Amino acid sequence: MKNDIEIIAKNPEGCDDIFSPAALDFIASLVHEFADRRDAIMRNRIERQEKINDGERPDFLLETTDIRTSDWKVVSPPEEMQKLRMEITGPVDRKMIINGLNSGADCFMADFEDANSPTWSNNVLGQKNLRDTVDRTITFTSSDGKKYQLNNNTATLLVRPRGWHLTERHMLLGGKPISASLFDFGIYLFHNAHKLLQQNTLPYFYLPKLESHIEARLWNDVFIWAQKTLDIPVGTIRATVLIENILAAFEMDEILYELREHSMGLNAGRWDYIFSAIRTLRHWPEVSFPDRSQITMTVPFMHAYTELLVKTCHRRGAHAIGGMSAFIPNRRDPKITEIALKNVYKDKEREAAAGFDGTWVAHPDLVPVARRAFRNHVKNNSDQRDIMRSEVNVTATELLNVTIPRGGITEEGLRLNINVALQYLAAWLGGLGCVPIFNLMEDTATAEISRAQLWQWLHQARTTTTDGKPIVEDLYQKLADEELQKINAIAVDIPGATERLSLARELLDELVTQQDFVDFLTLIAYDQLPE
Repeated sequence: MKNDIEIIAKNPEGCDDIFSPAALDFIASLVHEFADRRDAIMRNRIERQEKINDGERPDFLLETTDIRTSDWKVVSPPEEMQKLRMEITGPVDRKMIINGLNSGADCFMADFEDANSPTWSNNVLGQKNLRDTVDRTITFTSSDGKKYQLNNNTATLLVRPRGWHLTERHMLLGGKPISASLFDFGIYLFHNAHKLLQQNTLPYFYLPKLESHIEARLWNDVFIWAQKTLDIPVGTIRATVLIENILAAFEMDEILYELREHSMGLNAGRWDYIFSAIRTLRHWPEVSFPDRSQITMTVPFMHAYTELLVKTCHRRGAHAIGGMSAFIPNRRDPKITEIALKNVYKDKEREAAAGFDGTWVAHPDLVPVARRAFRNHVKNNSDQRDIMRSEVNVTATELLNVTIPRGGITEEGLRLNINVALQYLAAWLGGLGCVPIFNLMEDTATAEISRAQLWQWLHQARTTTTDGKPIVEDLYQKLADEELQKINAIAVDIPGATERLSLARELLDELVTQQDFVDFLTLIAYDQLPE
């Protein structure tokens, strides 16, 4: 124990120096400084949601009108970021980090959040892997003897810590689990900030699941405190905020303003955004979402938010980064790969035409596809911040227009949500946070959509499938039994799979049948993870 801080888990081999006395002092001081404000934010989220449950409609804030109407800009991007940003994302394991950095993308985002199952081993080894990456000593040898190492020229490293709602239960301060956000951010910055500056690059972050500009203000104050404490210039840290919550869409100007000396821009985090719309508006009787596959980027509320995001970013001199298309290639099946490449190209061409300054992909084979789509609109690898989108004028009504033309709930959609949720939860419990299922890349965000839809369909009165079946618990249980049987038949030879699937079923039943909606599946599933 150091400075009232305690680790209650065994560190993975070779990781003890991640928690040096100086590192623990830094984390303890960071948490002491900001824990109360983080807790206040969580209380504010609950109070805000209760008002929405009672029918209050989200709107642009009256008290921040001056910020939205006045002229100001964020700090200019660093020279290495003054271009189109092709970004690949993935979990923090060694092989993925090396492949991501070698992928040909401009940036690789190492993800402690949606693509990472937050076991203590994954989190601590992830920090070691990133330290080795910054040191350029990271290597990996697979079970078949294949060796992986960094190329001479690699993508720029970005890091996504976990969101404000999560805790790290293996590190206690005063006997209480600390903020997972502060843990992930603090350990990475402490070990790597000075080395990155020596290499003429910066510590870059992605900030997930913000719901308001007050939460962005907290991050900005964390940045200022950390930079002063580590004796690096204020403004060294740069961050892109994921707009993946429907409430944050009403405060994009304000979020950029709060982070303006550290801001890199905003990202259209589409999957969490869909989940947040279901979660936030779940008690409104007029809101009923159809099958997940029907909620595309062109439906009214998704189109409105991405149009506003591009306009807002460019007005403030910031980058607008497109989201993740879930389609992935299958190197064993050319037909599936052909479909995936066509779908990804179409998605990225749409983003480029809308004025985005870059985008995300989930697989190295998709980097050239995305780059080719953007080259039709972006010349010389520059960004598109000069496209101001002055014709865009998005209203609060448009942001809340969640009607889906010709949408419906099918039994196939029900089964798909159950199957995906079960498979993903079982994988997550086994330490995997990013899993290909039915030729789509599933992470926590996409699994959240599946279980949130199941909850909504079960708890909305008189919800039926397109063929007239009432969506009630008996139907859910019947379909869940059948889908679990299918998955078990495939996974029978995988060690531990049957046990994990059984636990996944218990968790899914709890998530979708209980009366109260659980804000994030990770809040109850986290306690089921192995130490």
